[in-house]
Amino acid sequence: MTDKKLAILLIIVSVLCGTLMLTFLKLAQEEVNVYVAGFFRFLFGFLIIFPYIIKSKLKVFKTNHLKKHFFRAILNLPSMLLYFSALVMMPIEKATAISFVVPFFVTILAVLFLGEKIYIYRSFALVLGFIGMLIILRPGIIDISLGVYMALASSFMWSVVIIITKNIAKDDSSITILSYGYTYMTIFSLVIVLFYWQTPSLQALIYLFFAGLFGTLLHLCINHAYKLVDVSMTQPYSFLSLVFASLVGYYVFNETPDFFTWIGASIIFLGVFIMSYREMKLDKEIIGKRLDIKN
Repeated sequence: MTDKKLAILLIIVSVLCGTLMLTFLKLAQEEVNVYVAGFFRFLFGFLIIFPYIIKSKLKVFKTNHLKKHFFRAILNLPSMLLYFSALVMMPIEKATAISFVVPFFVTILAVLFLGEKIYIYRSFALVLGFIGMLIILRPGIIDISLGVYMALASSFMWSVVIIITKNIAKDDSSITILSYGYTYMTIFSLVIVLFYWQTPSLQALIYLFFAGLFGTLLHLCINHAYKLVDVSMTQPYSFLSLVFASLVGYYVFNETPDFFTWIGASIIFLGVFIMSYREMKLDKEIIGKRLDIKN
């Protein structure tokens, strides 16, 4: 399997895990506040990887990017709290749709700060994704709530986190990035939750455990994907999260996506399909040229 194909697979798996994480968080937040939910989500994630940290004899923390790991966590914390709060205020598929501004932020930032090239077919996929998002949100036609603004602010901060992650991933492994992120996030969220503590029930804890589990798989997948390919190449695949979120919203929360959501989702999927086809075709052309050179 080529790096591109593996990266695409990892991003799709991460998108699915991200939707499952949000599902369990939304269920848990029917009982506890966002600060408790955020703390336990990262605490359980840290406990899941803790045996590996011990097994590595703390070598997993070896890095030359200590300040970047710290700054990444500082940005990730408000991004998390804002998005988890927005999740309570709106249907899961709408919160997911709003997060689609992330690929646009990331692509622009990747060109400006990472020196990545933005190819025409990737740009076209992003434009289609943006059009699909506008159809879903219909700004200027329907009212934009506080939750929408919170989700947008969260998305911008998360975009910066992605760029920092890509920069760190050149030297650090996925598990190193994850270990620093979860250690810092657990400590930071613990300090905050002490002021807003609510004791969760066993059911809420189970939901938060699964949120931590799927959140951990999410970060492992995307961190490794960023090591394999340009970050701008991976972004259009995140639009698939709307499909997963719509299904979860319908079957778990009885949230019926409206007609505009499905139209927007169809346009988004078209962009992802075009990009996937082009990336696979490029892989075949590159392999063919290598074979010609060898012959």
